This record gives sequence, C-alpha cells and structure tokens, in this order.
Amino acid sequence: MKVSQIIQFLESIAPLSLQESYDNAGLITGNPDWECSGLLCTLDSTEDVVEEAIAKGCNLVVAHHPIIFQGIKKLNGKNYVERTIIKAIKSDIAIYAIHTNLDNIISGVNGRIADKLGLINRKVLLPKENSLKKLFTFVPTAQTATVLNALFETGAGRIGNYSECSFSVNGLGTFKPGSASKPFVGMLGEQHQENEDKIEIVFPSYLEQELVASLRASHPYEEVAFDIIQLVNRHPEQGAGLFGELPTPLSSEQFLALLKSAFQLPTIRHTKLDGEEINKVAICGGAGSFLISKALAVKADAFVTADLKYHEFFDADSKLVLCDIGHFESEQFTIELLADLLSQKFPTFAVLKSVIQTNPVYYYF
Repeated sequence: MKVSQIIQFLESIAPLSLQESYDNAGLITGNPDWECSGLLCTLDSTEDVVEEAIAKGCNLVVAHHPIIFQGIKKLNGKNYVERTIIKAIKSDIAIYAIHTNLDNIISGVNGRIADKLGLINRKVLLPKENSLKKLFTFVPTAQTATVLNALFETGAGRIGNYSECSFSVNGLGTFKPGSASKPFVGMLGEQHQENEDKIEIVFPSYLEQELVASLRASHPYEEVAFDIIQLVNRHPEQGAGLFGELPTPLSSEQFLALLKSAFQLPTIRHTKLDGEEINKVAICGGAGSFLISKALAVKADAFVTADLKYHEFFDADSKLVLCDIGHFESEQFTIELLADLLSQKFPTFAVLKSVIQTNPVYYYF
C-alpha cells in the first residue's frame, strides 16, 4: 500500500480544508508514492518517535501536531524541529500531520474526549463558517435517480443524522443543439423541449470539486447546467469544541474525580467550586480559552480544556467550572483515535501506537 492511500483515507475523514489558517496539516516529509512498510501513530513527531518508527520498520509517522508550523530557512540541526526533520529525511520516513482538521470534526479529537467522559447529546461548540454549499442542477426525469445516487455516494445530501436528503421539482427545459454538438436528446439546429427535474442538494464545501466531477460523469447531457451557492447555514458536525451531557449529573467534586481518573491526571487547575451540579459539559482538546464565551453561551456547567492563563480563569465569572487538565493530557487519546480509525480501515496492515512519552511538561509533588 502506498502512503498516498493512507493520506486519502485520513483526508476523507478530516479534509485539509477544515484546518485553521495558522496550521500546517498534511504531508510534511516524504513522498506520497512511497510504498508504506508500516505506520506509527503519535501525538508529536519528535526525534525519539522517528527513531521508534525506524526500529519498528514503519516509514510513515501519523502525528496530531505538525513538527513544522512556520517556514524554516535553514536545516542545520540547531533545534529539535530541524533535527527531527533531518533524521526523517535521511531515513526516508514520511511524517503526516492531522491537526486542527481533526479537531474540527465532531468525531475527532473532542469526540474521543467526550467518549472518555461518556457525554451524550453532543453538539459542536463553535460551528465553522462557510462550511456548506448547495448545488442546483437540471436532469432529464428518467435519469434523476442515477444522478442523485451519484451525488449521494460522493457525500452530498447529509443533514445532521439524515443522509440522502434532496429536493426536486419537475419542469420543462429547452435548448437548441449547435452544429458541433452531440445531444443526448433532440435534433441538431432544432429547439428541443425536455421534461426535467430541478435538483437541490446540500454538501460540505470541501467536496465541491469532487461533487462537480461526479455530476458531470453521471449526467447524460453533453453540457451540464448547474449553480452552486454558499450557504449561511453551518455544518452541524464541523467546528471547534464540543458540548454534551453527562448520563447522570455529578457534584463538582465528583466531576473532577471523574476527570482525574479518566485522563490519569496528576493535578487539575480549576476555578472555585461552590457546590455546583455538573450536567452539561463543554470540551476542547488543547488550548481552548477562545471558547470560554461559547461555553458560557450554551450554559455549560463545566468547560474542560488546557493552556489557560491566569486572567482567563476570571472569564468563567462564577457561571461555570473551568478545568485546565493540560495540553498533552487533553489530547493523549488522539493516538488511540488515529490507530482505531486506521486499523478499522486497513485491518491487515501494520498500524502501531507510539510508546514514546512526548509530553514536555512534568509535575513535582
């Protein structure tokens, strides 16, 4: 199997178009045409992880965090980033990062955190803008089902928990084939009227190119008439953070105990406890202070995230319990998530989880 096949699968789950503007997800080192000897899942691609990949016969490292965020002007090994890149290149190790694009799907990083807490009735905390478009096209009535099925197979027509959603209305289309045309119906130089269905279907913005290709391939007409518009509506399963409900409400002390146990935490930084009952919980793996106002807006009882600054704890305004569990600790199960997804897709392929502890933060007790 080639590296490109693994990348194609990962990007079908978390398209690169969903990453934030500052991010650098995608193939960082290596060649997509390489035959993949095995892959190693990790949170961070460090020198030690590259060494582990070499030792285990894996020439692909799939990491959550990109080893390169900004441009590099020199490669002389002066820091861990440059040393890691040099080692990977010299050893023909491909490094692929799946970062904020995996954060921005409801079943991604935050979905796995929600699994560990048992959250139900989950929704995206901050839905992503410009994530949905609508296709309008016109199809001979006899071919409508064929075209619709092709669009559905491409991923269009999903609304929440429903799939294969569309709307069509019947009408009369007219056209006159030119002398150089090869019409599906009608005669050259004569105006033709055809019973047609106007189809409307919603799709994720990132699928536009693939969807148009599918439309052209399945449509019987030589020239396909269609319109695509941007929707103000937001995709219900794309965006930052997540919130849901605990199966049974807990006291704030019980909730902190659950966090500590589920994430094997040495400590938790949190706001003052005033005997609150915790039912609705907002979460964001990694640095999530930008979502505090959103957690307040959905009336969450607690917000679990990481990398909070001193003054940001005041933003809770005694209206929810802010919990900082640490960046690595909040995202540690991403390794498990990636390995599960890849093992299910490629059950006979070598998919390994890194055993290297990449957390740079230690605690003294």
